[in-house]
Amino acid sequence: MPLHKLEHFDPNYRETFGGDDIKALDVYTKGEERVGSVADVLVDDDSHFRYLIIETSLDFASKKILLPIGLSRINYPARRAYIDGLSKQEVESLPEYKEDAIVDQDYEENVRRVFRSPSNAVTYNRDTYNYQEDPDLYGLKDQSDQTFKLYEERLIANKHRIKTGEVTVGKHIETETVRLAVPIQKERVVIERVTPTEAGKVVDPNELKFQEGEVARIEVYEETPEIHKEAFVREEVRIKKVVERDTVEAEDTIRREELDVDTAGNLNVQGNATTTHEVI
Repeated sequence: MPLHKLEHFDPNYRETFGGDDIKALDVYTKGEERVGSVADVLVDDDSHFRYLIIETSLDFASKKILLPIGLSRINYPARRAYIDGLSKQEVESLPEYKEDAIVDQDYEENVRRVFRSPSNAVTYNRDTYNYQEDPDLYGLKDQSDQTFKLYEERLIANKHRIKTGEVTVGKHIETETVRLAVPIQKERVVIERVTPTEAGKVVDPNELKFQEGEVARIEVYEETPEIHKEAFVREEVRIKKVVERDTVEAEDTIRREELDVDTAGNLNVQGNATTTHEVI
């Protein structure tokens, strides 16, 4: 099973632990000797702590060591991590952990060999090994060392943009027959023969002039309709979209885990409202 550094596994691990940062804890031996600080934590895929990466600050040199989590005891209110069963000199003799080291199963087995007691009869098999085979190295033996998570549900709102319809605006041509009445004028010639008022009057022969080829000319006109079509702008159509805003309310039941502490006997139990980790 691959191992991950804490911040790579859970970028919000400080929030998960109620603001506590294990990487800020000083490391002490059981004899109250400070040997360094927690540099990081290696976590498996099931979110179980497996190793503390400790940056040691000893008398002669500094180095990082890999410590199985079962050999530590974490006290968050005191801002300390304790290495039970190891002295300062023993910490100095532990093998160094390199940041570029590939922590695979064989590497872990080499680490376990350093910490296993001689009476431990575990037979290592790369394909079948399970951390439960080394409870002294990975198990949380004391109630004050046990850690578990309290979960809470939240309502998460997301929005999705979906197409609800489509409006297509175009134009087409309609035809109709229009009748138009245009008044016009036509000229015509009317020839009338009438009796003159001087009819029967004797005309003096000397005044009488007979002429041949006398012609009276009259031009005749008429109007003809001239009809053509003109196009003009009748109406203008503007197309745009407007956004209407609304609020949709959702309601559901969410769950949250709360801590129950049951005690027996005359115990002095201190609670801390600002942290999720206490020492009883």
